[in-house]
Amino acid sequence: MNTEKQPNQWHKMGFTRRSFLKASSLGYLALEAGGSLAWAKTGKSSNELVRVGVIGCRNKGYNVLREILRTGRALCVAMCDVDDEVLQRRAAELKKETGQSPKLYVDFRKMLENPEIDAVIVGSPDHWHCLHAVYAMEAGKDVYVEKPLANSIHECNLIAAAAQRYGRVVQVGQQQRSGDVWNGLMDYLKSGALGGLRRVNCWANFAYGAGAPKVPDTAVPEGVDFRLWLGPAPERTFNASRFHGNWRHFWDYGGGLMTDWGVHLLDMALWAKDITEEPTKVSGFGMNLSGLDRARETYDTQSVLYQMDDFLIQWQQNGGIERGPYEKSYGVEYVCDGGTIVADREDWTLYPEGKETDTEQAEAFKLRSGRSDMDLHANNFLDCVLSRKLPNCSVEIGRNVALYAHFGNVLARTGAGSLDWDATQQQFVGHAPANGLIVPDYHHGWKLPAV
Repeated sequence: MNTEKQPNQWHKMGFTRRSFLKASSLGYLALEAGGSLAWAKTGKSSNELVRVGVIGCRNKGYNVLREILRTGRALCVAMCDVDDEVLQRRAAELKKETGQSPKLYVDFRKMLENPEIDAVIVGSPDHWHCLHAVYAMEAGKDVYVEKPLANSIHECNLIAAAAQRYGRVVQVGQQQRSGDVWNGLMDYLKSGALGGLRRVNCWANFAYGAGAPKVPDTAVPEGVDFRLWLGPAPERTFNASRFHGNWRHFWDYGGGLMTDWGVHLLDMALWAKDITEEPTKVSGFGMNLSGLDRARETYDTQSVLYQMDDFLIQWQQNGGIERGPYEKSYGVEYVCDGGTIVADREDWTLYPEGKETDTEQAEAFKLRSGRSDMDLHANNFLDCVLSRKLPNCSVEIGRNVALYAHFGNVLARTGAGSLDWDATQQQFVGHAPANGLIVPDYHHGWKLPAV
């Protein structure tokens, strides 16, 4: 692929939903797909492939990279991580699986100077998303950024503004926007078959949401550039319970279950009525009630209610446990006049109003395409890198739902109980402590990007 960067208009287009299988009667629906996509040997020259770099290789960043490479439409030319053990291990895995040997970097700024890179995967901790994504776009790269879009309201706004200014394609890692199950469900909901939608209940119950076991501080592990890992966050000692994977339970780096799973499931609530507006009235609370003595600042138990114009959205989380409503650890319940639909990433089930709602009477819908949400999402990103069209989960979609999740944490952290939001001013109405959490303080010489 030609790496010369040209300005592009940020097209305001709607995303395309896959059509749902129409059947004359309710029941089990299946959609077969073709064979798996090529993994490494594409048969294409390197000039025909999208050349990608990844920042943050330990977990999600590397998983997204693998999905993108599995399409047979991309080549990895750069990998970056502040932990040398992670970087070398992932590079060895990539070499074994694909035969590819990308350039390796510790400092993302050096990586972004590489003119070979067309697109960057941002898989770093949340407090780095803004700098990594904005600087990548400034360098002329398209971006696949993991969710939540950023770790604060203001940083979300900056990433969206940068996409507009630099004309870059930005896909947010809310892969359900590309999934067959959710697209089919949305088509069915919007068909009007169940009448009006009154309420959407979202929940996430995960053991990890209670935080990691407490451990004492230690010296920084060999090969870790901890100062670069901290980046714009405040100075702090090294502790394994605040590092790999566990960082999301501390406000400087993440937002707990509320932003980790909240953006996924609240997005499915907003999509049901194609909501693109920010919430105006939010109420709720967050507390640590599990009784588990864990390393955390975020909350294991939290509820948030969003008052929309003509329906309600409710979020609930319970860290430290795995069971939830309908025997699902996570899910979304759509309460309509004519019935209730319960969904997760595997399938969705309709409980018609006026019938018994046990499993014998419930009518299950399943779409099995043989392709995962991540496979479809990765292909959609590459499609848009080439076409310059808006991806399935655009930066504006990611920004909007991230604000919903951040509002829940602002409520809990301030004890406000309820908040009103002025979207025009990008401020909470009459609540100084809540407004104090909109813009983060940057440290160690790092500055918020000027967009």
